[in-house]
Amino acid sequence: QVQLVESGGGLVQAGGSLRLTCAASERTDSRYVMAWFRQVPESEREFVSAISAIGGRFYYADSVKGRFTISRDNAKNTLYLQMNDLKPEDTAVYSCAAGPYDTTYYSTPHSYISWGQGTQVTVSS
Repeated sequence: QVQLVESGGGLVQAGGSLRLTCAASERTDSRYVMAWFRQVPESEREFVSAISAIGGRFYYADSVKGRFTISRDNAKNTLYLQMNDLKPEDTAVYSCAAGPYDTTYYSTPHSYISWGQGTQVTVSS
């Protein structure tokens, strides 16, 4: 099972940018759907973005469309989330996840089989 490690979180002012990185222990392209979720205390995990295993299809939550960009570097087995124009409501623990290549329910946490430990993103107003 693929192991995932996130990095890149931190404290940023509203309107600022951060890039999150998720390093995978093995090749993910064509094998896994990759996604980012976020969670605040006492709330359910919230879907942020996903990228298909094959075909380069991208999916975004409405709340981040136009501000966040998901990408992957297949040579480095790495997933990214570029976050621009950050807002205080983006504050959360962000986790990357890997699901089977034929996953169709991209926004559902139960579709994913591997999770990273998460990285904190805090946006101050």
